[in-house]
Amino acid sequence: MEKLMVTGGRPLKGTVRISGAKNSAIALIPAAILAESQVILDNMPKLSDVMIYQELLEELGCSVKFEGESMWIDPSSAISVPLPNGNVKKLRASYYLMGALLGRFGEAVVGLPGGCNFEPRPIDQHIKGFEALGAVVTNEKGAIHIKAKQLTGAKIYLDVVSVGATINIMLAASRAKGTTIIENAAKEPEIIDVATLLNSMGARIAGAGTETIRIQGVQALQGCRHSIIPDRIQAGTYMIAAAATRGDVVIDQIIPKHMEAVTAKLLEMGVQVQEMDESIRIIGQPRYEGIDVKALVYPGFATDLQSPMTSLLTQAEGISVLTDYVYSNRYKHIPELIRMGADIKLEGRSAIIQYSKLNAAKVKATDLRAGAALVIAALTADEGVSEITGLEYIDRGYDQLVENLTMLGAEVWRKKEE
Repeated sequence: MEKLMVTGGRPLKGTVRISGAKNSAIALIPAAILAESQVILDNMPKLSDVMIYQELLEELGCSVKFEGESMWIDPSSAISVPLPNGNVKKLRASYYLMGALLGRFGEAVVGLPGGCNFEPRPIDQHIKGFEALGAVVTNEKGAIHIKAKQLTGAKIYLDVVSVGATINIMLAASRAKGTTIIENAAKEPEIIDVATLLNSMGARIAGAGTETIRIQGVQALQGCRHSIIPDRIQAGTYMIAAAATRGDVVIDQIIPKHMEAVTAKLLEMGVQVQEMDESIRIIGQPRYEGIDVKALVYPGFATDLQSPMTSLLTQAEGISVLTDYVYSNRYKHIPELIRMGADIKLEGRSAIIQYSKLNAAKVKATDLRAGAALVIAALTADEGVSEITGLEYIDRGYDQLVENLTMLGAEVWRKKEE
């Protein structure tokens, strides 16, 4: 077993470069299957989810290689091999293979996805979209079987705003016959990123980033080169960590507009924020005010930053209220923060947070963003060394975390233990 050791009480100082977006990469990689020739994805983050996806694509007959920060995918020899078990169980985003294989081959067999288990996340809206396009979908022994003689464009209204369903339907519809309209679509930047790749491959997609997306299906897509957008969740995590440690950090190579919800809340607390063209500087202050935070769908405050923000709010005077309107039970990090001395009470889907002096402790990450919250809390603790287990979750979303934090002056290292 491997654990992360973190010494608290050191302000983060310096510059950190943000890598490509995890939530884009895990959709762009399967999107490459839709092409008939080589796709090159630049600014690819080095994450465990990316490595799992490489193995999945190789199972499907694709050739995959890396050159620096670029992933080269040749899907010309791909076949629709059933993937009922194995790696698909390790990866929540394996469901994107459904839309990609359905669009390319008219059929797919993919096991129900795994990933972080903080709350049930059904794929009923994905299935609704596939069926609207003319596919027959069945669940056989825990695997989703999808087949269509001919995908045909349709008007699809999503009952709930879903990033995964929006992208999955977009993948399948890009090679359907006729026009597909997705209404009540999610608006996240990662959806725009996927649409940009598909359009570069020859697709005809308009409206990505709005609530209505129109896809004019085409017969074939060709390879291209595409650079992944910066990871706004990773950037937000470092912004929050800099504020929590009362540090002075420049978060570089980002899109500041994607960070507006985080920036607004940090300013409201009393953090000093300086915005530049492709970077943001966070200057921590001795005193912060308690605030209310509501996690919402984009462009609201991201639910993926709710857990890290909880750690920062323990350092704000007075009472803060954090409510997650996306996932009602995404609070598995809170018992671990309480173990570190946090004064937090749960009331329904809200966390009531009071100023707390955090102490080093042995804690366990139960999902990706909960892990980030514990790292921030450990950095903030006044004294001692915290031990964080569950690193397999943290490795799913944070590229070179130890190296980046060390470069910013933190004392943090990985320790192997039998």
